[in-house]
Amino acid sequence: MLDTATPERLLARADFCARWAGLALGVVVAQALATLDSEDMSMPFASAVTAFGLCAVGGVLLGDSLTPAPQEAVRTAQLAPRRVRDHVPPRMGPLLVFQAACLTVLLAVGVGVADPDGAGRTGRALAVTCALGGTRRLGPWPGLYYAVPLLLSLALGTAACFWALRRIAYRPGGNQQRHDRSWAVTAAWGVLVSSQSLLVLGMIGRVLFYSKCAGMLGNVAALVIYPLGLLSLFTVGWCLFTIVVPRAVDHE
Repeated sequence: MLDTATPERLLARADFCARWAGLALGVVVAQALATLDSEDMSMPFASAVTAFGLCAVGGVLLGDSLTPAPQEAVRTAQLAPRRVRDHVPPRMGPLLVFQAACLTVLLAVGVGVADPDGAGRTGRALAVTCALGGTRRLGPWPGLYYAVPLLLSLALGTAACFWALRRIAYRPGGNQQRHDRSWAVTAAWGVLVSSQSLLVLGMIGRVLFYSKCAGMLGNVAALVIYPLGLLSLFTVGWCLFTIVVPRAVDHE
C-alpha cells in the first residue's frame, strides 16, 4: 500500500522548501549585487549583505503564510492572554534585540563622526589626525551613505517580522506550533540583524586596523567591536541553523 502524505506533512514540506528557497535566493541575489561594477566597492557588498538578510526574512514569512490556521471543531477560551514575547526564544530573543540596539547606536555614532572621503563624497570616510603624518581619511566608514539603506532595510524587516509574530501569537493553533513558527521568524530577523552587524563592525575594524594613530579612542572602540563581532558570528550561526532545521529545538 502506497504511503500518501497528509496535508499537514505537505504543508510542512512547503514551509521547509520556502525557508531554503529564501536562503538560496539570498545567496544568488547577494552574489549578483556583490559583483556589480561600481565606483565604490563597499556599497555592492553592503547591498549584498542586506539583500541576503531580507531574502531570509521573506522565505520564512512565505513559509509561514503557506500554513493556514487550523479549523477547530470546538473552540475553547483561555483565561491567560497570548503575548508575543511568550513564544519567542527566551534568551536569544533579547540578545538579538540588544544586538539590534548596538547596531543602531554604532550607525548613529558612525554618522555623527563621518567625514567626506578623498573625493569629497559625504559620509564615506573617517578623518584621523596623526601627530606627524597629518590628517588621513580612511574608509569605508559607516556614515550616512551606508547607514541610510541599512537602517531602512532593518526597519522594513523588523516591521514585517513583528507583524508575523503577532499573527502567529493570536491565530488558532497548538502552542508548540506557535513556538516553532515564532522561533523561525525570530531567527530570520536575527540573520538580518547579525549580518548587518558584521558588516558595520567589519568597516569599523578595517579603519582601526589601518589607522596607526587612533590612540585611546581606537583602543576603546576595539574593546567594543571585537566582542560584538564574536557575538554576531554566534547569533548568525544560530539563526541559520534554526531556519534550515525545522523544530531544531523544542526548548531553549
